[in-house]
Amino acid sequence: MKKVFLIAAGESKFGDRVKLGYEELFAEAFIEAISKLENFDPKKDIKEGFIGSLAFGGSQLGNMSALIADSVNLIGKPFARVENACGASGFAFRYACYSIMSGMNDVVLAGGVEKMLDISKATRLYWFGVAGDIKWERLSGMTFPGNYALMATRHMHEYGTTRAQITGTAVKNHKNASKNPKAQFRNLINLDKALKASFVAYPLTMFDCCPLTDGGSCAILANEELAKKFTDTPIEVIGMGAGTDHLALYQRESLTKIDAAITASKQAFNMAKIEPKDVDVAEVHDCFTIAEILAYEDIGFCKKGDGGKMIEEGITEVGGKIPVNTGGGLKAKGHPIGATGTAQIYEIFKQLRSEHENQVDGATIGLTHNVGGTGSACSVHIFKRT
Repeated sequence: MKKVFLIAAGESKFGDRVKLGYEELFAEAFIEAISKLENFDPKKDIKEGFIGSLAFGGSQLGNMSALIADSVNLIGKPFARVENACGASGFAFRYACYSIMSGMNDVVLAGGVEKMLDISKATRLYWFGVAGDIKWERLSGMTFPGNYALMATRHMHEYGTTRAQITGTAVKNHKNASKNPKAQFRNLINLDKALKASFVAYPLTMFDCCPLTDGGSCAILANEELAKKFTDTPIEVIGMGAGTDHLALYQRESLTKIDAAITASKQAFNMAKIEPKDVDVAEVHDCFTIAEILAYEDIGFCKKGDGGKMIEEGITEVGGKIPVNTGGGLKAKGHPIGATGTAQIYEIFKQLRSEHENQVDGATIGLTHNVGGTGSACSVHIFKRT
């Protein structure tokens, strides 16, 4: 099995980009990525592409892969769209790794793109909602904020987690996003005001919920030989894992854990031959603030029930023991659904190359955790600076 290296990554500006199409958003990310490489000819060197996208937003487009291949002048190369709700481009990256590991291809593109702000609020909520259970939960009036509110209230009941701990996640991530020029929201928020904001679904206020976002992101992978040809600072992919769970919350064993994330994390750590304590920086899927707290526990950064304490004690701040979501996370940087997974990888790529605006000193090992739906799918990747 061949080693896989991340040699470049790029990202568009996140936010309201309604004047641009899918093509321009992805091209913006792609141009940044290839600008980092030496002696690299995309048309010649990239052999295959995997694109993550919900792809139904305003476009109703069912063949996103061909559009994106065309947008970056890679027509003729095999491209495929990967769909796994909000976890789409994390899985696109996983399949790109497979392509390298198998020896089938030596350079592969992975990425994602989404436009969510050129459609009505009702349509946005519809497309977001169909990423969960549509047979019972959606028809009964359940929403994504409602699902995560159930997780939050149960965590509060079982472990004494407080609203201040949950919403403190948003305060941290807005602070991190304030240093990120590509973030959708760069404003700082105050914990007291955030706690007093309007409830979306108790205990989650508007500040506990991520925005919907326009954006694109990508990553370029290569085998060991070509990685050294194209860059002096390749980042090795040392661990991979993925899992699934029931689509509906009512079918799950517990509301205070995401089994898909637990499975994916264990696989990734076993492959990397390291433990959670060895991770220097992480990007986790904080679509709602409680989701970040669950991620700490599912990955193994703390014991079950202690996720809220990690926020309260500043453990996941930059300067803390394990900085998390240094670019602002989904909460403040933005959540362009299908582009989020490789956007997380973009942040880790910059951290491990010491190029980040919110740099973690001495970061050598990074982790990404990308969730689809309300936890029905998850991919985890671990990276190491070589």
